[in-house]
Amino acid sequence: MTEKMNSPKTKSAPKYRRILLKLSGEALQGPEGYGINSKALDAISDEIAEVQSLGIEIAIVIGGGNIYRGVAGAETGIDRSTGDYMGMLATVINALALQALLEKRQLHTRVQSALEIRQVAEPYIRRRAIRHLEKRRVVIFAAGTGNPFFTTDTAATLRALEIGADLILKATKVDGVYDKDPLKFKDAVKFNELTYMDVIQKELKIMDATAMSLCMQGNIPILVFNLFERGNIKKAVMGMDIGTKVRSDKNE
Repeated sequence: MTEKMNSPKTKSAPKYRRILLKLSGEALQGPEGYGINSKALDAISDEIAEVQSLGIEIAIVIGGGNIYRGVAGAETGIDRSTGDYMGMLATVINALALQALLEKRQLHTRVQSALEIRQVAEPYIRRRAIRHLEKRRVVIFAAGTGNPFFTTDTAATLRALEIGADLILKATKVDGVYDKDPLKFKDAVKFNELTYMDVIQKELKIMDATAMSLCMQGNIPILVFNLFERGNIKKAVMGMDIGTKVRSDKNE
């Protein structure tokens, strides 16, 4: 018998090989309620670096709501299309900020933009993005889909399908999906697992209808989890029981 009985146990392997992390712009704003908070950005960067060290390929889609929301622009008289393009530019600012902090942690990163801004980001090219991931580079997708009237949730789902991600991690400020807002209602009930049809039929606000439809067609699971609990991204990729899992069949 070659293996000693008292030898250390093999560490658990991650459950997923390639993930897409969907971050809202609000995740970066901290208590100020706007802009980019250095502590929030540091904490997120630390978590991403920890997960990347496990050998997992990481792609990220980040929103721009901490800087500008296209829909809100209508209140100031800005038409929806222009407002959405302004929101896309806000996501580029967030992507560059996240890239800078990840590179301070010695992670190789690439920002790919759906809008052509070659001075600061690569144009989005699917094959190039996949090659970056294979080379253990973190890829940050900015500027949404490059088209107005589409949310960053739809962009995240589209990119996840294009790169062949095993899982979409939807980062939120609560620990999963509830039947109503748990921050407003104490009797809110959490769902541990849901199907895509459950989400649609119950009208749960996880992602917009276009994004959810794409997930259902591509059969890509979504994990909704609390970003602000330290270590949750690692727990998610290790397959630990956190948040709410959305997939085609609860018994998979």
